[in-house]
Amino acid sequence: MQKPTLPKGTRDFGPVQMAKRNFILDTIKETFRLFGYEQLETPAMENLNTLTGKYGDEGDQLIFKILNSGDFLKKVTPQDFQEGASATLSKVAEKGLRYDLTVPFARYVVMNRHELTFPFKRFQIQPVWRADRPQKGRYREFYQCDADVIGTDSLLCEAEIILMIRRVFEKLGIQDYSIKLNNRKVLTGIAEVIGEAGKEGPLCVAIDKLDKIGREKVEEELLERGFGPAAIQKLAPLFESNAESISEVLIFLEDFLQVSEIGLQGVKELQEMLQLLNSLGADQEHLVLDFLLARGLSYYTGAIFEVKAHGVQIGSVSGGGRYDDLTGVFGMPNMSGVGFSFGVDRIYDVMEELGLFPDQTLTGSQILLAHFDEKAYGYALGVLSKLRAQGIRAEVYPDLNKMKKQLDYASKKGIPFVAICGDDEIKNETIAFKNLETGEQEFMKVEEAINRLI
Repeated sequence: MQKPTLPKGTRDFGPVQMAKRNFILDTIKETFRLFGYEQLETPAMENLNTLTGKYGDEGDQLIFKILNSGDFLKKVTPQDFQEGASATLSKVAEKGLRYDLTVPFARYVVMNRHELTFPFKRFQIQPVWRADRPQKGRYREFYQCDADVIGTDSLLCEAEIILMIRRVFEKLGIQDYSIKLNNRKVLTGIAEVIGEAGKEGPLCVAIDKLDKIGREKVEEELLERGFGPAAIQKLAPLFESNAESISEVLIFLEDFLQVSEIGLQGVKELQEMLQLLNSLGADQEHLVLDFLLARGLSYYTGAIFEVKAHGVQIGSVSGGGRYDDLTGVFGMPNMSGVGFSFGVDRIYDVMEELGLFPDQTLTGSQILLAHFDEKAYGYALGVLSKLRAQGIRAEVYPDLNKMKKQLDYASKKGIPFVAICGDDEIKNETIAFKNLETGEQEFMKVEEAINRLI
């Protein structure tokens, strides 16, 4: 007999876990709607030519490919096998599971541009898949909660993203966290200053690993990517900077990037975003200006965000940034957008580890109708209908069993109240209302029980 298993990097979620997940999702949805975002969904699979080329070389390798239906090898020749995977892939797989929600969103915008009102604000909550190596806090299937604005280059959008992140974390009870900020133009300016103009892509890929592998390994990778020793040496002030406060970092960057026009533009955008936050009545709590923050996705062109919870060994729980021409690859150029994503699975793990889920996240039945015999069972069904008509989550024990078994069932499921139905209750048109936590039991009319439970 085959033992059932799950693919590595995936998880089941039972009723208790789903109640906690819904607590997170409902909090995020409420915040998105508060800021004027509308919900949409896209298919789990996209054409590979939609997905590839948008996430950088490393990202492309993590896309799950879907084999063509039927004889997927029928178009492949012996020569294709000799030339390797690149020659074979396009002939055996034309579709892939979505890697994120941003690229499918860009595709949606282009296909529906004549029906949309711009700026268009949307949120999307769906699973994504990445062929990554599973580890703590990193899964192959996980949910993302994206919010994007497309059709405007206003930095108000970036400021509001910070407000949304802070509101969600406040509602979830996560207090110890940081929102790291940077601007991709700053990184472009850094490449110019060190004499490697145009190589900000590989520079970002290497610097993005700084927290994971350290400075020495990053410098080794830069050498492997074609950066000269002199250029790497010019990065030293960045690695060694003691600037901590946001104002100190901005001063440091203005000095370091003084010969780079685009770098200074990035600094100016950061300053304007912070001024808008101030105009919105918000302070700089939880904000960290990290000029080495890169984020690996190649389509970012302006502000970038990354959120980390402290006190837990889990990576970033939210991130995003501005992309000035993501829709251009689909034939709709010059459509600026900005967005970010909450990692629900990681937020769940953070809250679980820190014990932040409130007890009331459980939303099972409020009351169980128990019965002694078939006659009482019929009476309980009538009571059940009355309870549900008033919006009370109620269920009846479906089988004719001993009362102890029915009470045990309610206790194990965490149902707080039991309405016991027997001959006396039928005669008096009442129920025996039992509180399982205190053990107290009293007789009452169904209407009184309804008032207790609403």
